[in-house]
Amino acid sequence: MTPHGISIKNASEGKRINVTCEHVAGVIYIVPSKSSWVCTKENIGAHAIAGFFRELSDLENSQIEQIMQKWGIYYRTM
Repeated sequence: MTPHGISIKNASEGKRINVTCEHVAGVIYIVPSKSSWVCTKENIGAHAIAGFFRELSDLENSQIEQIMQKWGIYYRTM
C-alpha cells in the first residue's frame, strides 16, 4: 500500500488510479474521451477528474450532494 493510499500509474490508454485503505479499495480508470482531446497525455487524469466533479456538482442533485457529504468529498472550481 502507498503511504497515502493513492497511486497514479500510466496505463496503455490513459491513467489508472489505485485507491486503497484497510476498509475499502478500488481502481479509477481514465481513458481518452471526447472531452479530453484538449489535454496532454500527462494531464489527462487531472483534466478528467476536475471536469467530472465540475459537471457532477453542477447537477445540483440532492442525492449526489448527500453521498459526497457522507464521504467528506467537496469540490469547487478554481
